Amino acid sequence: MRIIIQSFNTIITSTNKYKMMKKFLLIATILTATVTFVSCGSKGNAEAAKTEEVHTNEHANPNLAVLSDEQIKSIGIELGTIEQKQLTAALKTNGVLKVPNQNKAKVNSIYSGVIKSLLVQPGNFVRKGQTIATIANPEFIQAQSQYLGVNAKIIFAELEVKRQKELNEGNAGALKNLQSAETELRSLRTLKSTLAQQIQLMGINPARLSNGKLISVLAVTSPISGVVSNVNVEMGSYVDVTTAVAEIVDNSQLHLDLFVYEKDLPKLKNNQTIHFTVTNNPGREYDAEIFSLGSSFEDESKAVSVHAMVKGDKTGLIDGMNVTAIVSLDKTTVPAVPNEAIVRVDGQDYIFVLVENVTKNSQKQNEKTEAKEVTFERIPVAKGTADIGYTEITLIKEIPKGAKIVVKGAFFVSAKMTNTEGHED
Repeated sequence: MRIIIQSFNTIITSTNKYKMMKKFLLIATILTATVTFVSCGSKGNAEAAKTEEVHTNEHANPNLAVLSDEQIKSIGIELGTIEQKQLTAALKTNGVLKVPNQNKAKVNSIYSGVIKSLLVQPGNFVRKGQTIATIANPEFIQAQSQYLGVNAKIIFAELEVKRQKELNEGNAGALKNLQSAETELRSLRTLKSTLAQQIQLMGINPARLSNGKLISVLAVTSPISGVVSNVNVEMGSYVDVTTAVAEIVDNSQLHLDLFVYEKDLPKLKNNQTIHFTVTNNPGREYDAEIFSLGSSFEDESKAVSVHAMVKGDKTGLIDGMNVTAIVSLDKTTVPAVPNEAIVRVDGQDYIFVLVENVTKNSQKQNEKTEAKEVTFERIPVAKGTADIGYTEITLIKEIPKGAKIVVKGAFFVSAKMTNTEGHED
């Protein structure tokens, strides 16, 4: 019986050990699978993290652009540095074209009358003294007739003075008669001079008047040479001394009046050159030269008038035209870059500075190759004077001295950054 019980206990003990071993093997299998899964998961996460890190490095800074060496060559990007250039500073301002009053004329008739003829129309060029209209009035004949009558009376008065002198010398005449005759002669000569001047104002030569050849039609002549800008009367119109028959403008003395603010006035001086364009033809440039600086403000503003004489060809320029002008100032040496090195994005100007060159190894079809990548940083700048293809810049953010910048192809680098162009091409 004891032997049977011991055998039974041995069997039970063996069975328990088998169960425990089986349980241990199951737990070990589960642990191995878990470790393998965790290991694989960790490896996948590491690779994903690595990929994300590369992506983050490229796009975390919105002011960085990464281009391959192949892209740089295909686009034609060129590098340089910020240079010290002697540029001619300029001041941009607005103004208006004006003709001086001494070069503008409103033609009036000194005497009243009716327009007999009109010899010009707007746009015609006239010379000084040229007849532009004629006026008829019977009163013109009266002044000429009086002039001729005074001539005859003067001849008679001269004879009377001569006779009275002879009588007075022979003690046969009274002194008062001689004095009366001389007074009459002086009065007639004064009247003749007055009438002669009136006739000359009519445009008639008194010496050419004679009985039977009196003139009833007067000529209205131009006081200056220039272009007829307006004709204010019609045939048969009655005009007097207040009526302007026509208006004439001489554009040969055309002036440019600029409006310059008080803070900019010390930068200007006489004989400085001005380049300007008119509003209706911005593609054509004209030149002017400063001859006078204003001494008072215009219409309660802080602007002062600066007067300049227009030089060269004035074709197409008219009194009253609005213009945009650039005044050339003294040359100064300033930090500058080529114009195409500057790009404008959302109202801000930028240049691109070389940050680093990176060489990466790649394995392709069992063949080891090297690929270069170049990183550029976008730096904000403020533009200044522009001249001879260069623009003055002021760095808003500091960069290392002598740093390389993109001097050609900056637009394409900006496009790569903003993804507005195919940056892989």
